[in-house]
Parts: sequence; C-alpha cells; structure tokens
Amino acid sequence: MVSTNARHDDNVQTGFELFVLQEGEKKITEKVVSGMSNCSDFLLLKEDHTLGNLLSAYLKMAPHVLMAGYKIGHPNVPEVLIRVQTDGTVTPREALVTVCKQLVAMYGQLGREFQKELALRQYADQGENAAAGGGGGAGPSGQNGF
Repeated sequence: MVSTNARHDDNVQTGFELFVLQEGEKKITEKVVSGMSNCSDFLLLKEDHTLGNLLSAYLKMAPHVLMAGYKIGHPNVPEVLIRVQTDGTVTPREALVTVCKQLVAMYGQLGREFQKELALRQYADQGENAAAGGGGGAGPSGQNGF
C-alpha cells in the first residue's frame, strides 16, 4: 500500500536507519544526574528493549551498583535511556563499561560453545549417515534426522 500523505512519508525511517548510526551520531552519551550522587543517565541510540533489559539486569547484579533501570521514551524512537547509580566506589560509567565487557566475554564463550556443539552434531550426523549406507542424508522418516 502506497501512502499519499507526504508529511507522514518524510517522518518514516527505512529499516536500516533504525539500527545504523548516521554520520556524526554517537552510540552512547552520558549525562550526569545533578540531583543524585554517583548517578548518570546513558542514552543509547538505535537500541531497544533487548539491550536495555539486558544491561539493566546485569548492572543490578554488579557489586557497587545501587540502582539501575532503563526506559524507552517512545516505541517508534529507537533510543534507550539507562540510569545507573553507584555507591561511589566506582563511577556509573565504570560500572557500565565493566558490565559490557563481562557480557561480551560471556556471549563470546556462548558462541564458541555453540560452534563446538554444532560441529560435533554435524560430525555425528555424518557418522550415522555413513553407517546407514549413505542414504542421501535422509533418516527413516525422510526428514534429515528430525
């Protein structure tokens, strides 16, 4: 369906614009909250609930973080605001960076384990196919082992 509303068409973002930063855009900006001690707001552009919830949950588990939460200002605007307050031992920025590094390491390990298990599964499937006489890869049900 083609829209005939020119004003609306100017405001609609194409799919890639929802997650690709434009020239000069910064992924994360920090704003220190003046009314609370050791507290900062981080605005993450081109992100949604997936990253906001993940970071918020892991920040809450960090030892020196007193409070962490996130919000999405509007469902059509791909921005996440994360607020972090620490006990003063570390800054909110240090807490966020530490959690991000931990998550990158954790998901890197998950990826390596997945690739290892996938390779083992493929190797096992090849052995089963060879033992069955190399019947073209289809099991008894014709569903490739599923």
